[in-house]
Amino acid sequence: MFHRLPALVAALWWGSLTTIGFLVVPMLFAHLPSPMAAGNMAAKLFAAQTWVAVACCLVLLLISRPKQAVAQYPWAQAAMVFMLGGLLLALLTQFGVAPRIVARQDLRLWHSVGTVMYALQWCCALAVLWQTLRQDPVPPSSPGGSADT
Repeated sequence: MFHRLPALVAALWWGSLTTIGFLVVPMLFAHLPSPMAAGNMAAKLFAAQTWVAVACCLVLLLISRPKQAVAQYPWAQAAMVFMLGGLLLALLTQFGVAPRIVARQDLRLWHSVGTVMYALQWCCALAVLWQTLRQDPVPPSSPGGSADT
């Protein structure tokens, strides 16, 4: 069962990004009475999404190698740059871009930057999910010679 945990965590990250960014937020703008109300709710949802992304990335980093092993699992070696990139994008969006949007500072520019960063984070999460679904026949062995799965 443990060997499926990385895929479940990556699926949660990617699925939550997909649901919030491509379904829920557009529906807010379509159905709430004003763009201001929709924007305020969207900001709260994106903030919550940031913490989902941070939690998922931290869990993935923590389970990226077997106990007592030096080498990471093959999925983690292939996905490491995407995990770190997605984590960085989530934090930069939340603490660098979102405050400028909330302050209504050059909205067109910062909405565009935020959208691109969100899309890149979505791509990172998809790449991580893809790597966790790889069928690796043998995990790296621990120093004692036995595989920890």
